[in-house]
Amino acid sequence: MITIVDYGTSNLGSMKNMLKKIGVETRFASTPADIDDATKIIVPGVGAFDAGMRALNESGMVPALNRKALEERVPILGVCLGMQLMTRRSEEGELAGLGWIPADTVRFDQQSHPGLRVPHMGWSEVVVRKAEPICADMPAETRFYFAHSYHVACDDPQDVLLEAQYGGTFPAAVARGNIRAAQFHPEKSHRFGMWLLRNFVEAF
Repeated sequence: MITIVDYGTSNLGSMKNMLKKIGVETRFASTPADIDDATKIIVPGVGAFDAGMRALNESGMVPALNRKALEERVPILGVCLGMQLMTRRSEEGELAGLGWIPADTVRFDQQSHPGLRVPHMGWSEVVVRKAEPICADMPAETRFYFAHSYHVACDDPQDVLLEAQYGGTFPAAVARGNIRAAQFHPEKSHRFGMWLLRNFVEAF
């Protein structure tokens, strides 16, 4: 059973449907009590950093999520904005992030790359930077669907799981302890997304 955190910032149906395609049961969590017995968690999200962090704080679920992530160390997967909220802060806003990953969220550098279109939208191939069970049996030419103007910049390069290219190299996914996070949308990435989600479910 996968618990999908519902704090009002994304269409959860597509994530639920993708997991259903690979035979995985899900439930939504919108209160702290919904988190209490979670054994695997997905934190999705789209939109602006401050709006997402504010919604998550107002939901009352942050203490429960901190307990699951940092004390009980259950497997957690952040997706898109959900990944960015796991960092300390974002150049997009002023609120503090969850701070689970020693990293900041930064905007794509258009000054160094004139003509770079932001947001980055569409399919990009990824390369593996760290051997992890979640990357087992990776299909050839694996690519994912991205839609973002900001990306994560990790303090420790060892936290980078997958990399992609857009105006230079950026972390497409990170892995630290029990936390995995992806900037792309596996729920919109067809067979590649199903591969990654299946590995997340089965690798822990």
